Amino acid sequence: MSSSASLADYRAALTSPGALVPVLASALGRLPIAMLGLATLLYVQRATGSFAAAGLVSAGELAGVSLGSVLQGRVMDRLGASRPLLIAAGLFALAVTGLVTAVETAQPLALVVLLAVVAGFVEPALPGASRTLWSVLVPVGPRRDAAYSYEAISLEVFFILGPALAAFLVTAPWPGTGLLIATVAMVLGAIGFALSRAVRTQEIAPRGPSVGLLGALAHPGMRTVTLASLGFGLVVGSVEVGVPAVTAAAGAPAMGGVLLSAWSVTSVLAGIAYSMRPWPRPLHLRMPVLLVAFGCCVAAMALTGPLGSIPVLVVAMLMAGALITPQVTAHSMLVDIAAPAGTTTEAWGWVITAATLGLAVGQSVAGVVVEASGPPAAFLVGGIAGIVMAAVIWARRMSLAPAPPVVAVAAA
Repeated sequence: MSSSASLADYRAALTSPGALVPVLASALGRLPIAMLGLATLLYVQRATGSFAAAGLVSAGELAGVSLGSVLQGRVMDRLGASRPLLIAAGLFALAVTGLVTAVETAQPLALVVLLAVVAGFVEPALPGASRTLWSVLVPVGPRRDAAYSYEAISLEVFFILGPALAAFLVTAPWPGTGLLIATVAMVLGAIGFALSRAVRTQEIAPRGPSVGLLGALAHPGMRTVTLASLGFGLVVGSVEVGVPAVTAAAGAPAMGGVLLSAWSVTSVLAGIAYSMRPWPRPLHLRMPVLLVAFGCCVAAMALTGPLGSIPVLVVAMLMAGALITPQVTAHSMLVDIAAPAGTTTEAWGWVITAATLGLAVGQSVAGVVVEASGPPAAFLVGGIAGIVMAAVIWARRMSLAPAPPVVAVAAA
């Protein structure tokens, strides 16, 4: 069973002894996460005049992040977060410098894409390290639930602010200004977090004996959480393509960005409310229930029809948005249950990688479907994908069920 969190629990978690410096540093370092991809894409597009080239570079960076978050997480679980984050921050600064130099000197596209992959690979895996620290700073219960909700909610806020900042800064005299600011913020945030006392003195949890080469995925429950994150990404990816396509077809292309921002705002507000009275209470049931509801709401967005009915889209979209943060929070809570001992940072890296992969596949499939059948079809495909993945997770739900209590029987 999972406890509910009150506003007092949020305050208590964020003001826990030793939390202030890593919380502030983590906020600075995680703000650019949603900013980097768009800032890179806009910079390369302005420099080369090609959206195709910019898309390849951005995709390369995303691929690097997907792999790097898992491998960095595994290293942090074994060595602690401080040294790996300091090394990653230095390498990231060098990699972005190389990327910018290659763009400015008009190097071949293959080299620019390769440097983008390297930059993504060494991008400091701060979300996993930040999330893992809460298991040390606050005890199990409502305060830790509030801390995990804060992580999910703050990321949503950053996903609102990041792209807007990137789009604004591309108008600066040098189009790489957004990329530069995002890089500096991430490097400083990672260094500040790594040097904080709570992180430097964090004890390394002993690694479970049955982990092996699979690492965090050695536990069946962790594989279930990863599948849930993949399904979540598939649905979100379809929406991120479908919404701009519908608003463009309706003659209001700028409305797409407004709706996606409103979606995130709804997610933040609903996430706070949901953490106070979560349902279903059992975590192993919460994940498939939330995902199937998410899929149904997104599928309902297909009722916009071929001409693009904006009011119908808005209502269904805001209902779906209310289910985003509760799912991300549930994934974070379940990592504590499912991850084998000594693998929690790597486990969160798998959750991030699965969501990233889902986003990429969802966006790709939605783009093809929009071209073939019109914008509303993207929502239908994404919604069905979410419902199918929810069924898979429901079938695997017992891999996350709490173990029954052991009852001692007295000898006769």
